[in-house]
Amino acid sequence: MSVAEKVRPVQQPTAVREPRVRVTDEHGRRIRVWELALRYVLLLAVLALTVGPFLWQLSTSLKGPTEDIYSSPPSFLPGHPTLHNYERVADTIPVWDYAFNSLKVATANVVTNCVGSALAGYALARLRYRGRRVATLAFILAMLVPVEGIIIAQFTTMRELGLNNTLVGVVLPGCIGAMNVLLMRNAFLNLPYEIEEAAYVDGANAWQRFLRIALPSVKGTLAVVAIFAFMGAWDDFLWPLIVLSDPSKFTLTIGLNYLHGTFAGDERLVAAGTVIAVAPLIALFACLQRYFFRGVGEGAVKG
Repeated sequence: MSVAEKVRPVQQPTAVREPRVRVTDEHGRRIRVWELALRYVLLLAVLALTVGPFLWQLSTSLKGPTEDIYSSPPSFLPGHPTLHNYERVADTIPVWDYAFNSLKVATANVVTNCVGSALAGYALARLRYRGRRVATLAFILAMLVPVEGIIIAQFTTMRELGLNNTLVGVVLPGCIGAMNVLLMRNAFLNLPYEIEEAAYVDGANAWQRFLRIALPSVKGTLAVVAIFAFMGAWDDFLWPLIVLSDPSKFTLTIGLNYLHGTFAGDERLVAAGTVIAVAPLIALFACLQRYFFRGVGEGAVKG
């Protein structure tokens, strides 16, 4: 081995630079760091505006009578959490009877809306008959009419039918919503028509195509309709207040109004009643959220 080979320095391997992580959107375009930070700040602000009031009500409902709920700065977490306020709500009004009445109204509203809007939406989307466009336009125009503008006509109709002061009278005006029909119509329009054509060639009639092919494919939109129908019936205050006069048939929203009137200064009691009213909605959405987000895309209105 020569002297030159002995003194030749050993070359170190060059360090390989790791590729820089790039944040991109759904179209593959690069998102700058400040844009990403701005998005998260806006999302946190929207989260605080939407979830913050409920969390504050929940915190207030768990505070004891010795805690100051008007302290400055306000204390978000209760010092000594207690469920005594919920017991006081049950002692003040028959809250569970009111909740059961609301549950019956909301369940009936969900069933009628899911069945009725699915049938009407399929008829508007798939069946061929004279006047289909006019019927679709009628549902669109029905969405533009405010509820307050027709509430007197609804009350007169319920009185003529003898349904005043009944839970059936509460359910009947909202048993099928125009918005739900249009959601189901657009969900059925998004389905490939070739599948139903193949079923038609095999001898399937309209009911079989609807029940076995079309309806199982729009479960997500049905979940959206169910959530909207339940929320609309559970949170409705004006119509049950007008049509009901017997306290034993009051829904939860009307019954909780007694807490605001008689105990207007006790915010803990009002907060506990609010949490009781909101809890079923949260439970329903938690059970159906997987279908809800899928159904928003299924029933999206085409431009």
